[in-house]
Amino acid sequence: MEMFTTTSAAHRRQSDCVVVGVYENGIAGQAAAEIDAASKGHLSKLIKQGDISGMPGTSLMLTSVPGVRAQRVLVVGLGKMSKLGVSQFRGAIRAAANLLKNGKIKDVVSYLGLENVGDTGAYYLARYTAETIGDALYKFTETKSGGHSRATPLKKIGVAAGSRSDANKALRGAEHGQAIVEGMSLAKDLGNLPPNICTPAYLARTAQKIGRQHKNVTTRILGEAEIKRLGMHSFLSVTAGTTLPAKLILMQYKGAGRDKPIVLVGKGITFDAGGISLKPGPGMDEMKFDMCGAASVIATMSVIAKLKLPVNLNVVVPACENLPSGTATRPGDIIKSMSGKTIEVLNTDAEGRLVLCDALTYSKRFKPEVIIDVATLTGACVIALGHHRTAVMSPNDKLAGEITSAGIAADDRGWHMPIADEYERQLKSNFADFANVGGRDGGAVTAACFLSKFADGMNWAHLDIAGTAWRSGGAKGSTGRPVPMLSEFVLQRARAIP
Repeated sequence: MEMFTTTSAAHRRQSDCVVVGVYENGIAGQAAAEIDAASKGHLSKLIKQGDISGMPGTSLMLTSVPGVRAQRVLVVGLGKMSKLGVSQFRGAIRAAANLLKNGKIKDVVSYLGLENVGDTGAYYLARYTAETIGDALYKFTETKSGGHSRATPLKKIGVAAGSRSDANKALRGAEHGQAIVEGMSLAKDLGNLPPNICTPAYLARTAQKIGRQHKNVTTRILGEAEIKRLGMHSFLSVTAGTTLPAKLILMQYKGAGRDKPIVLVGKGITFDAGGISLKPGPGMDEMKFDMCGAASVIATMSVIAKLKLPVNLNVVVPACENLPSGTATRPGDIIKSMSGKTIEVLNTDAEGRLVLCDALTYSKRFKPEVIIDVATLTGACVIALGHHRTAVMSPNDKLAGEITSAGIAADDRGWHMPIADEYERQLKSNFADFANVGGRDGGAVTAACFLSKFADGMNWAHLDIAGTAWRSGGAKGSTGRPVPMLSEFVLQRARAIP
């Protein structure tokens, strides 16, 4: 979709549809008040009649409004003026998008960004608009018969700004938002595809495709023979029970000369049955989402490459399946990681950390400025934080704070959780350097403590997205998180936000 900005008054804008807001108690927003004046009280009459309530989530499409050039005026509820924040703003945009996506409207201009949304500026309001509309328009049709189309008639989205300066900021925000939502759509597609299609090889081909689309991205794929030569026996122990070969996906974007890179490592378990420590049957189909960490870092690479940011970024994805068979790794086996450290496997369903530890060791060769791993790692994280916030863990409080701040700015929130010696002691083993699990208590933290043993000397953080990467139930599907958080982090590092 094409994004643009305008400083035209709402009643003067030629468009298929303009979107304006009304607060509770019949208070018209800025653009709604302009349209009401131009139409000689048309909106005021509808408010008085009770046709427009201003309640959150409500919307009303009007046609042929007197004194207005646009063919339609979509009025959405903004709720209480005193409570209009980012969440309420995005809710109003989503209500508008949900009404528009099934119609025949080709271009729309939102005037909701003229409202006072706390201290949020034109850049972020435009970016949230692009991301929210794109998210609402997303449809997964890859595996449906009958020629289901993902196309929507909506081709142009405008964002109104109060001044030329704000319009420039808004245009940058809309462009960034469009790139981010396209990255989120890629991450969603990868997550939503079934495991018989989205295999380790499929993830590798997706990364290669991004390399072909962007000349500033180089992609390499290592097979099991090369992985074995590197000494990644921890990684290979997870894939021992499946016939599908593992892949180590390496992507490199160079936009800042010889600067040290940011490295993103994504867990790529394309299906996780738990191995010999077999998962319960109910809900096992959702274990196709166990590669959402990989999907998010590959998608973030596509965002950064499209925006051509002045930064260096590397992506490392260990991709494989975790299945039970006669050749699968057993509980009690002891394996040697690429770092040389030995691991007692007490639970083969704690496999994500076994692939990530070798990927972290491999990533040291890039001498990264910062390294972040992203993984649907523990059910314990879901118990701790639910499905609302991503867990952020790092021995470096400054880095953890930078990531959580990026999540707040991106409206893709995280929560800083601890890493400490008292948790690490739970990983003690009588037979190896340490075990791969430390019991139920503090399971998300002990998983991070395990990974920290392979991140010595690096400025490292761990994101556990087990609760935020997908939804269950009637709305089952990948969310595309934490692509906005990761993109914001890189945008801030690149000083690309006006």
